[in-house]
Amino acid sequence: MTAKLIKGTEIREEILEEIAAEVKEIKEKNGVVPGLVTILVGESPASISYVTLKIKTANRLGFKEIQENQPETISEEDLLALINKYNDDDSIHGILVQLPLPKHIDDKKILNAIDPDKDVDGFHPINVGRLMIGGDEVKFPPCTPAGIQEMIVRAGVETSGAEVVVVGRSNIVGKPIANMMVQKGPGANSTVTVVHTRTRDLASHCKRADILIVAAGVPGLVKPEWIKPGACVIDVGVNRIGEKISEKTGKKIAILSGDVDFDAAKEIAGSITPVPGGVGPMTITMLMKNTLKSLKFRQGIA
Repeated sequence: MTAKLIKGTEIREEILEEIAAEVKEIKEKNGVVPGLVTILVGESPASISYVTLKIKTANRLGFKEIQENQPETISEEDLLALINKYNDDDSIHGILVQLPLPKHIDDKKILNAIDPDKDVDGFHPINVGRLMIGGDEVKFPPCTPAGIQEMIVRAGVETSGAEVVVVGRSNIVGKPIANMMVQKGPGANSTVTVVHTRTRDLASHCKRADILIVAAGVPGLVKPEWIKPGACVIDVGVNRIGEKISEKTGKKIAILSGDVDFDAAKEIAGSITPVPGGVGPMTITMLMKNTLKSLKFRQGIA
């Protein structure tokens, strides 16, 4: 039997509709809307494309959205001053600095300068600590891991007591999703193993997984025979493996591959995310959800 597809594009629309309805209600009752500022340094085409999508999504939801485009030559001091300006702005609930930054600017110093209560990316050390403690301490879970958890829950996959294997140990995906899945609470209560490309007998660990989350950035790393029949497979990998000509536009487009052999895996797994159209659409969605959370924290809205 072919696996059920867990489509991020569909789940994204569900969540965005929920956010839009909540924003409308808060505006009517409290006269405020979530405020998000996106700071873009330089003119990287990839960064511009990503930021443009964030702006479009925020505007669709009725957010107050401010776009700060800065030249690549901006000094670290001036960038820190810009962040402090929005730290002190009560109408702004989320501050996002698009990475990567130019080489003369220390990424860590910039990210750590953001008020942790406006760090809707969830990268500040204080928010990492809050995530580790879990429960009510958590304010802003990192967006991609939060999206993964939402997909698992909304797909109706049981997590309590489940064997979860996370392939990859990055600070952005692997470590936080492992921490989230092991916590007490809905969508978690799992038994979690973290593995990586240096793990001995990687296949044997993957074969145990009721829920297999793969975020290693290696095309086709996980073989179909490594997948437990009926398992839920979340493929976070988006790897560019070539180019092709689009039938619609006649232009070159990237050929993308996940970390899992999708065509073979879907005949074994119980549910699986496609690439593209799986985890990818969820990241910006959860950024918007975190920004709404920030407004609610500041307004004392449950």
